[in-house]
Amino acid sequence: MLDVEVIDRPSAAVAALEPTRSQLLSELQEPASAATLATRLGLKRQRINYHLHTLEQHGLIEVADTRMWGGLTERLMVARAAAYAVSPEVLGPVAADPARSKDRLAASYLIALGARIVREVGDLCRRARQAEKDLATLAIDTEICFTSAADRAAFTRELTQAVAELASRYHDGAAPGGRPHRLVVVAHPMPKPEKDA
Repeated sequence: MLDVEVIDRPSAAVAALEPTRSQLLSELQEPASAATLATRLGLKRQRINYHLHTLEQHGLIEVADTRMWGGLTERLMVARAAAYAVSPEVLGPVAADPARSKDRLAASYLIALGARIVREVGDLCRRARQAEKDLATLAIDTEICFTSAADRAAFTRELTQAVAELASRYHDGAAPGGRPHRLVVVAHPMPKPEKDA
């Protein structure tokens, strides 16, 4: 089972976002039959089979095992991934794109960067799996509590300088066999729980 599957087809996104199917994806972290799922969810087995068939058609679930039950072959289905993300690619030309942003300090630009990361890395993961190769990535995630806006500005200046120095030291656009990498550094306020917002 994959940790995360990025859904990059509109029809698969529609299938996964339907409430019953979304619930089934959650229930199928472990293999289960339509009969078992029907009992758990309080729905008719035929209805569960309909939804399972749709999820299977879109590659979101797969057969984990089969067993004989009452003279019939019962299929145990399992989700292909523990979690799913929908690529902005499914929105086509209206998907968020940082190239269309005029203000690099705007929150909308940050959202567009995040959308591009999901789209690009999702595609790279799919290709790596098809080629049976690993995908080397780097992620740094931390929290910083600034005591003032001045401290935040000073941190931003120092971080920008450090990244620029490292990039100039290691970047070689003419290196034979070199492969460009994208580096995105973002900072945003931590969301407060809704009751405190």
